[in-house]
Amino acid sequence: MGKGANLVPDVEEKSVSGETKIFKWSEIRQNKWIVIDNNVYDVTNFSKKHPGGKVILLNNVGQDATDAFTSFHKDMNKVEKYLKALKIGKVVAESDINQKEERKDELHKDFQQLRKLAEKMNLFKPSPWFYSLHFLQLIVLDLIGTYLIYKSGYENWFTYFIAVACLVTTQAQAGWLQHDLGHLSVFKSTKMNHFAHKVVICAIMGFSSDRWNNRHFKHHAKPNAIKKDPDIRFSYFYLLGKKLPEEVGKKKKGWLPYNLQQFYFFFTLPPVLVPILSVLEMYLYMIRYMKIMDMLWITLYYIRWYFMFVPSLGVLGAVKLSFLVRFFQSYWFIWSTQMSHLPMEVDYDQDLSWFRTQLITTCNVEQSAFNDWVSGHLNFQIEHHLFPTMPRHNLYKIAPHVKQLCEKYGIEYQCKTMSQATFDIYNCLKESGEIWYEAYNS
Repeated sequence: MGKGANLVPDVEEKSVSGETKIFKWSEIRQNKWIVIDNNVYDVTNFSKKHPGGKVILLNNVGQDATDAFTSFHKDMNKVEKYLKALKIGKVVAESDINQKEERKDELHKDFQQLRKLAEKMNLFKPSPWFYSLHFLQLIVLDLIGTYLIYKSGYENWFTYFIAVACLVTTQAQAGWLQHDLGHLSVFKSTKMNHFAHKVVICAIMGFSSDRWNNRHFKHHAKPNAIKKDPDIRFSYFYLLGKKLPEEVGKKKKGWLPYNLQQFYFFFTLPPVLVPILSVLEMYLYMIRYMKIMDMLWITLYYIRWYFMFVPSLGVLGAVKLSFLVRFFQSYWFIWSTQMSHLPMEVDYDQDLSWFRTQLITTCNVEQSAFNDWVSGHLNFQIEHHLFPTMPRHNLYKIAPHVKQLCEKYGIEYQCKTMSQATFDIYNCLKESGEIWYEAYNS
């Protein structure tokens, strides 16, 4: 596994005798080390210092993390100093490697060639015009919403809800922009991406950038993986996939009537995720890990909201407006993101190749001006998961090449209509609920 061209500096770790240490995969799995391009790294102590959080590293121990590593790290020179200290040797090519593993290695090489093609096509280069217009959209909509509230307040309910629509759109579109900044795909400078990320997600949206990074990259590393992807951890309320519902059903566990989850899902998670659950989780996270800077940045959001709306609506009215905006934003967010993941395979981590993992857990929605805008180009969810640092306005350009690689290896490339993707949320919840019900009553 991972025998492509070297992707990290080849800094040899010598044993006492001066020879490079060679490890077998059984040793690597037992000691929970990580392999990147055939080099073995001991991340036991470093995991606590990892900028992306320790869990994302620990979720990849005992595995070849080459493609995940190159996909998440934009500046290879920056991580070189860490790799030098962590390298302990190389992995030996086992003689009993089977056909499946050879195929996995071949796919890895082809994916790396695809990445090189994307680099030659300048697809990792962001468009200043695209992101400038996107940010301008936020300012204009926010000003319109504020002006309508200032002029009418509660006096004209039609004007009030037009203002709410503008503010909801501002928050939803800011969500897509902060997502791009969090993935370091807007500016060449990593520091500038981080700074702008705090401006957008903290000051404009009122959420923690550090908490978002910590959670979101776990999802990207192991999408739809039970116990590893935080985005599917709702076992008390909903059961997803085929394996988990059967396991829970056989244990005769059932906090709720999961065979009806396709109905109550739409009236439970979407209304509370952004306005309540995300806020509570965020503050618990910031207090636990003492994220003082994020707290200070978020204070700017509340100051901004106070001066924009309290003079017209009063304190209680401004709070109500904030909740109402986040209520509708939550539906927008869940609909746009979960239609690409919930209906796909949900299982325990199978240690598959990076390419295959993303394709079986992710699907696309057909391209159109509306679909691109409303989903923040995450209708190209497959390409985004394969190349997280690629600016979203370039995702459609690499899509044909991704399809060709899928055809070569017989991997299904799913692209749905918006309506079908929406209905599939209902369908997958219904199927999972029925699996639980049958197992529970057997």
